[in-house]
Amino acid sequence: MIDFDVVVIGAGAAGMMCAARAGRRGRRVLLVEHYPIVGEKIRISGGGRCNFTNVNAAPTHYLSRNPDFCRSALARYTPAHFVRLVEHHGIAYHEKKLGQLFCDRSAVDVIAMLESECSKSHVEGRIPCAVHGVSRTGERFVVATAQGDVGCTSLVVASGGLTVPKIGATALGYRIAEQFGVPVIPPRPALVPLALNPGDLARFGDLAGVSVDVEVACGAGRFRENILFTHRGLSGPAILQASLYWDGRSALSIDLVPDTVGDGWLIARVSSEARLDNVLAEKLPRRVAQHWCRAHKVAVTMRGLGADHLRSIAEALHRFEVKPSGTLGYNKAEVTAGGVDTRAMSSRTMAAIRVPGLYFIGEVVDVTGWLGGYNFQWAWASGHAAGEAV
Repeated sequence: MIDFDVVVIGAGAAGMMCAARAGRRGRRVLLVEHYPIVGEKIRISGGGRCNFTNVNAAPTHYLSRNPDFCRSALARYTPAHFVRLVEHHGIAYHEKKLGQLFCDRSAVDVIAMLESECSKSHVEGRIPCAVHGVSRTGERFVVATAQGDVGCTSLVVASGGLTVPKIGATALGYRIAEQFGVPVIPPRPALVPLALNPGDLARFGDLAGVSVDVEVACGAGRFRENILFTHRGLSGPAILQASLYWDGRSALSIDLVPDTVGDGWLIARVSSEARLDNVLAEKLPRRVAQHWCRAHKVAVTMRGLGADHLRSIAEALHRFEVKPSGTLGYNKAEVTAGGVDTRAMSSRTMAAIRVPGLYFIGEVVDVTGWLGGYNFQWAWASGHAAGEAV
């Protein structure tokens, strides 16, 4: 059996960051990955351009049963730190809306950067190499792999969540946590399109492919971005964000005309010969405006509409409620919410409090960020925190 100081399970964003940092500190590190390609989730992210961080990343952009847990790691490794690393490697990037940073060329540049950092830090790799099990003898862990057993004093689990099974997602990290008595918050798909029941699909079917700039409210979440009507339900950035807060039962409240206030904008047109669907089409895509008028059985001509009727129309547009029937699952989700319970972990080191030497980082942990580079920033920050501690 070969001994290492640190074994990191999972060569994704968090795992490679942790391995590189630990190796830089002089630790002998082994990085184990069962999938044939490292960083595959990085490669497919951001349409192949990798939204690698968000300049606005702060604890308020993350959900967890323990909301303050992410503060320490995020404060000690900020978006500015990662940007400096990107610039050091000569990777060109640009900022899109809402603070999102993307590679100019390809997500492969970020993967190559992390591989280079691991190489400079003398990190050894076993890729592809399945992990068959983990045991503990005294103060050391033994990791049984397809290429033989390895021992270590520090074991870092960076195996990710259940998102996108076709690129190798498994429940290994949750199993290891439970094996050592570390509780796990039940995982669920997050940042995921939402399905509608057959009745609602029939009601919205002719809108498939239409995108609308709206404000979506769900629980404590409120997001001003686009939604997309699909053949299966609702998608688009605002819906993916709202899915973080959806409890599986409640309706979403969608403001179809978020740039208007009250009903004054409708009252101003009531004396004209304008058609209501044409007035709505000034604020909404025409197909949505026409569909909305049909679905709500409202008069087409504005003239003659009373104040109460106009008020009810405005209220219905501001509070368009849709009750999802479910999500489209892990195959369509961006991330997995839930995971290793942070109440059983050190927020500074990512270590399991009652299992010395065992660490959890990245998506396997119950910390889930908004859409827009926040989850990568959590991967870098949590990986860096563990890499400094092991």
